Amino acid sequence: MGQPMKAFRLTQWQKPPQLVEMEIPTPAYGQVLIKVAGAGLCHSDIGMMGMPEAMGRMAGWNMPFTLGHEVGGWIAQLGAGVRGLAVGDPVVLVSAHSCGHCHYCMSGHDNSCVETHSGRGYGRDGGLAEYMLVDNARAVIKLNTLDPRDAGPLSDAGATAYHAVRRVLPKLVPGSSAVVIGAGGLGSFAIQFLRVLSPARVIAVDNNPARRALALEFGAHEVLAGVDERTTAALKEITGGAGAEAVLDFVGNDISLEQGMPAVRSTGSFALVGAGGGTLNKNLWGYLPKDGELFSFQGGSIRDLREVIALVEAGLVRNETEHFPFSKVEEAYKRLDEGTLRGRAVVTPDIWL
Repeated sequence: MGQPMKAFRLTQWQKPPQLVEMEIPTPAYGQVLIKVAGAGLCHSDIGMMGMPEAMGRMAGWNMPFTLGHEVGGWIAQLGAGVRGLAVGDPVVLVSAHSCGHCHYCMSGHDNSCVETHSGRGYGRDGGLAEYMLVDNARAVIKLNTLDPRDAGPLSDAGATAYHAVRRVLPKLVPGSSAVVIGAGGLGSFAIQFLRVLSPARVIAVDNNPARRALALEFGAHEVLAGVDERTTAALKEITGGAGAEAVLDFVGNDISLEQGMPAVRSTGSFALVGAGGGTLNKNLWGYLPKDGELFSFQGGSIRDLREVIALVEAGLVRNETEHFPFSKVEEAYKRLDEGTLRGRAVVTPDIWL
């Protein structure tokens, strides 16, 4: 028997996760063992807790598995054949799993890898544990000045928001406008990236007063309360009747789609990032922006994460986190679900506190 460790795991479909004891894994050839410094929590974790078994099986998931796909830590042990890393290195892990050899990975679009449906913290063991095993060293990114206890959220919330912003940057010329719907964990990063990387006028939309205040603190030029039947008209008024060059929807429910899409001006872009399960029962002819684009994606690429880290380490972007010990992981998820967190919740193993 190996040495024991604590892990927060889903053990049954549609049942609450449990804090359990399991063996510390041993890395095989090409693998890396991480001593977890902090694991960020995500709304998708809450969705996994209620996921029906049939849906999970379709994604190739098997119970049990450890939650946590936003992970920072230190190298604890290297498997044979791993180069460029050393025991003790502070690191962050790329959130999305990728194979490294499919068409998408080879062309730099590894967040669209054919294997992204199952990965660390979603179908496989993730980082809500004292140690975690990484099956491919390409997912391990060394840090320079960042504390690995805070770096985890950059791998998903940060990299995902950055991917959306990077996609629309060519349209954000002087005098342009960009709208961020949902100023939570991902949206607050998007606001900062837009301010640092573009000259656009940034408009944040959120129904939470605390998030609107934080959006202004992060550099939004204007904020709107909530997303309702008046949002399109309000955004059109702010943009002089033309609409915005880019609307980034980090909510993705019925009302954000219905109100956000018509707020895009002709030749503009609408990014569907939020997984709110929204539908759009509209005749899309004449509803979509003329000569514009609509795109969706999940996660960010390895390139995205590297560039996000560079921005944060340069002091150009803030990474707000709130730490919780393992003993309060349920409280952390409750605060996340209630929307009462200022930044991203990060769970730190009690033994490192």
